Amino acid sequence: METGMEVDIIRKVIADVLNVDTKEITMETTFMEDLGADSLDVFQIVVGIEEAFDIEIPAEKVERIKTVGEAVDLIRDTIDQTV
Repeated sequence: METGMEVDIIRKVIADVLNVDTKEITMETTFMEDLGADSLDVFQIVVGIEEAFDIEIPAEKVERIKTVGEAVDLIRDTIDQTV
């Protein structure tokens, strides 16, 4: 399992929005199939992540995110571009 500050923060945001245990969230976890998230849930997760990292994620990239790992990669890429 991958560790890192980003992953811990993302897990907490997801757990808060979807009311699930952070231990259930892995890099391979899918938002819709595994966690039962709908598009509004995903939007709330993205807003929480944007606030936590003080970044803005383009909507067209958000639409392509299926797994937690893809979200982590996108956040890291976005942070790298703003530094």
